[in-house]
Formats: sequence, C-alpha cells, structure tokens
Amino acid sequence: QVQLVESGGGLVQAGGSLRLACTASGSTLSVNPIGWYRQAPGEQRVMVATITVRGRVNYSDFAEGRFTISRDSARNTVYLQMNSLKSEDTAVYYCNAKSISTLTYGDDYWGKGTLVTVSS
Repeated sequence: QVQLVESGGGLVQAGGSLRLACTASGSTLSVNPIGWYRQAPGEQRVMVATITVRGRVNYSDFAEGRFTISRDSARNTVYLQMNSLKSEDTAVYYCNAKSISTLTYGDDYWGKGTLVTVSS
C-alpha cells in the first residue's frame, strides 16, 4: 500500500505562484510514475504532470512552460511548482501514483487533494 499526502494549496492572486508537495509513504518502491491531477467542480479530473523513477516528465499542454514537477527521492516527496497562475487553474489538485506491483499493476493511489484558488 502507498499513502499520499498533499500540501501547499491555498489562495493566490492571478500571476502568482504556489508550490505543492506530495509526500509518499508505505511501499514507495512499488509505484511509477508519480504525478499531479486536478479537478474543478463539475469538471473531469485531468492530468497535470507526471514524473517517472528515471526522471522523465510529462506535462499537459496547459501546464508546460508554467508548471514544473520535480522530486526529492530521499524524502519520498514530489513537488509541483506552479507559476503565472490563472483563474482557470483553480481546482483541487490530487497526487497520484500508479502501482507496478504484479498483483495491482496499473492501479491508482490517490491523495485526498489540496485546494488551489486563484483570484482575479
């Protein structure tokens, strides 16, 4: 099992920045990749950015150039640095990890989410 806990959400003005953190515990060697998704009320949950154990990153079009995903492996923590925030970025941001264990390969682990509100 893997537990994911997000932090860093809050209220920020348009154009500002926030850094989200996701700290993983449990069987952290059994997941790949780890990343961030977001969901606004009444909207679909969509991928924001992911990072693999080898450091390969993937960004959604709306995130590339503004957001940066990184990890501190020693602390089992993945970060999402969000710059130039827009009102459209307002959403609950969820940490996600995919299992690579044989019995649960591809299953999703989710954090409870952290709310990001961008005011204009």
